[in-house]
Amino acid sequence: MKAIATHLVHGLVLSILALNLALAQESEPVKNWKLNYGSKGFEIKSTDGNYKLQFQSRFQFRFAYPYDSDPVAIEDFNADSNPVFKLNRARLKVGGNAYKPWLKFYWEYDLGKSYLLDYRVMVEPWEGLKLKVGQWKVEYSRERHISSGDQQLMDRSIINQAFTVDRQQGVEIYGRLRDHGAVDFNYWLAALTGTGRGNTANDDRHLMYFGRVQWNLLGEDIGFESSDLDFRQKPAAIIAVAGVTNRSPYTRFSSSGGGSLEGFDEEENGQYRVKQVNFETAFAYNGFAWQSEYHLKDITDKRNNDASTSLRGFYVQAGYLAAAALDWWPEPLEIAARYARYTPDTDLDHTFESEKSLAFNWFFREHKNKLTMEFSQFRYELANNASGDEFRFRLQWDISF
Repeated sequence: MKAIATHLVHGLVLSILALNLALAQESEPVKNWKLNYGSKGFEIKSTDGNYKLQFQSRFQFRFAYPYDSDPVAIEDFNADSNPVFKLNRARLKVGGNAYKPWLKFYWEYDLGKSYLLDYRVMVEPWEGLKLKVGQWKVEYSRERHISSGDQQLMDRSIINQAFTVDRQQGVEIYGRLRDHGAVDFNYWLAALTGTGRGNTANDDRHLMYFGRVQWNLLGEDIGFESSDLDFRQKPAAIIAVAGVTNRSPYTRFSSSGGGSLEGFDEEENGQYRVKQVNFETAFAYNGFAWQSEYHLKDITDKRNNDASTSLRGFYVQAGYLAAAALDWWPEPLEIAARYARYTPDTDLDHTFESEKSLAFNWFFREHKNKLTMEFSQFRYELANNASGDEFRFRLQWDISF
């Protein structure tokens, strides 16, 4: 932890020095502006590139039968049918840069729930050392960090609820270290409040610490993307490992903030010590995209004789724009599939939940305007031979302006 703190201090000092130098050099007023529309919405920028403002809105319309949310307990299976048609997400996104191209900012607002999701400033003068402060989705999990509008399937897998770190407030240093050979790594190191979105104070003296190392095997940074819409002619692959440690009243996080997993109650400050690790892979080539995660999580109840519970979960997912190989296949059509499995307590044999999902995406304008049809099968197995099965159908139109 001391090493993490040292890296964070060094990165903060260097970035502040660079920022002050940029501000000192900025003396001439901006005279010329350009208005454009691109992948991040409407864009206003100065001709010298030092100032840019991008703003975009996104809406997600969804029909689901017999329900929309993922089942998380045996009681959720075979429940009454509650088909829905709803505006699932409505977002406003604003970003850009000021003073210099490498001094960036971004914020995102949830119009439906009326709260601020992201707000951050990024200082990125060098590829190998960058700084971020504010609130954002921690880069712990690939499927969680990818925007809900850029997913291959409608939502993230069933393991996301148990293992995501979600949005946190704090400071992070990150970058890419590489040469012209096999040495090509991305890294992220962060110290965070550890109490979730919108919570401006820590519950105790324990911070959340996060680290991630990603090896770009083939010299290409695949980024946090799901579909290979560019039909890459050069394959890209990554292997990553990420870890988090935290102590708080919470055993899970979401965009709503801190919460509790099934079987855990939100109790006292600092009650739960959580340690977790994620092993991740991703690959993309010529319309094919693969990703996977394997999670281990240990929850220790510090108010209950250090009682410990271990959780495990994984998913594998792939999508293919088959027009790359089949002349008759429509170019905008992607087929994607996922299998996920979640074990809420590794000490309970034969207790797990699984998900099988199949989706079809029709891209009108890549992920900015797409139609998705999805079929899912969920199963819950208990050690006492009780079980539950449920089928779900969903249709969604996701559009950004």
